[in-house]
Amino acid sequence: MGVRLRRLREERRITQAALAAALEISPSYLNQLENNQRPLTVAVLLKLNSAFGLDVQLFSDDDEARLIARLREACLDAPGGEGISQAELRELAMNMPAVARAIGGLHERYRNALDQAHGALVRLGDDRSELPGPPAPHEEVRDLFYARRNHIADLDVAAEALADEVRLAPGATGAALAQRLQDRHGVTVRLEDDGPLAVRRFEPREGILRLSRRLSDGQQAFQLATQIAFLEHKAALESELSGTALSAEARGLARVGLANYFAGAVILPYGRFLAEAEAVRYDIEALAERFAVGFETICHRLSTLQRPGAAGVPFIFVRTDRAGNISKRQSATDFHFSRVGGTCPLWNVYEAFAQPERISVQLAEMPDGGRYLWVARTVRRPASAYGGPEKLFAVGLGCELSHAERLVYSRGLELGAPSAFAPIGSGCRVCDREQCVQRANPPLGRRLAISQDESRDAPYWYAT
Repeated sequence: MGVRLRRLREERRITQAALAAALEISPSYLNQLENNQRPLTVAVLLKLNSAFGLDVQLFSDDDEARLIARLREACLDAPGGEGISQAELRELAMNMPAVARAIGGLHERYRNALDQAHGALVRLGDDRSELPGPPAPHEEVRDLFYARRNHIADLDVAAEALADEVRLAPGATGAALAQRLQDRHGVTVRLEDDGPLAVRRFEPREGILRLSRRLSDGQQAFQLATQIAFLEHKAALESELSGTALSAEARGLARVGLANYFAGAVILPYGRFLAEAEAVRYDIEALAERFAVGFETICHRLSTLQRPGAAGVPFIFVRTDRAGNISKRQSATDFHFSRVGGTCPLWNVYEAFAQPERISVQLAEMPDGGRYLWVARTVRRPASAYGGPEKLFAVGLGCELSHAERLVYSRGLELGAPSAFAPIGSGCRVCDREQCVQRANPPLGRRLAISQDESRDAPYWYAT
């Protein structure tokens, strides 16, 4: 924490004496804080917030845990990296966080490049080699939201204000938002059969917004609120993108993602939604019933409730298909999604496909000892016409074990029994579990023990 405090002072270009005076502490005490000789207390953190408007999350251990996870993955992917201890990684993350983030960023670019090149080689009929390339735009956008803990404060406040202004009521939000577009922007909303129309098409010259007739009221409201974001909050969207190093394609994706975030916050306004969530102990189906929206929409919104001073349970949200492709993933915690290889087949998100539309609950433990409660269920989007393709996904929502008792899904579970936890991992290539019978790939940085005279249940085992 001392390094972060010293970096803050250097960035603000103020002396130790000036900072000590602002915090109402002695210069010697501040010097001890900066050299990690004294702990950074809550009282000092509150004074930092009062004096500089500083988000105290800057001094949160969560950031350190994220950095350690990213460093571990980067080191395992480097020659000789397996010899770097957890203590050394923690030391780097604590004392040189900027360097740690740079290393993590370089590794992410490297892995994205390899994945992209590998895909190209497969299409050419050769998947034996890998070449570097730029990061994928959608991964850049995921990092943007991940860096903000999946909470965009300004957009959330603006969305809540809009919901209050037009007096949105569950089940009747579409009409109110359509009237807003008509009154404020002269835009007429028309419901039409799909035809060439996908879901939403805005024609600014004609002042017409065309929506698919098959959308529910909640889905219509989402599309209408998205359009309002582009029309009324363009400056706020651009403000979130300013100062980022996103590629042109990623900026376009991020702009849409931010508008969608605003739309979700309009339909499920922060204060009202959080109060209902707490009242029903985060019962997803009960919330879907009360707000007249789908299971996935509720899960996604629950993962964004991290307003300072009024935070909900910090959730991890993920959506995957039956092939294991993760199409959505957001996290308000330090849970680390691996980008090296696939995810874990022992995760109940995949088990959900075996029991469609039934909620699956799992207590899970990561290789680093982190324990989580996971809730998963499939969501289906029917075809728009007979013979057309339908969409089927599994949605997962997880939280750290320390928050599990706040959830209705913890009822009847043995939260203190080690045997109740399924041993899962971020992905085979970064998971150290030696006895996993579901392992698809050997972990990076481990030397295999190969014998023609012995077979085991685990597909790979390692030299001691």
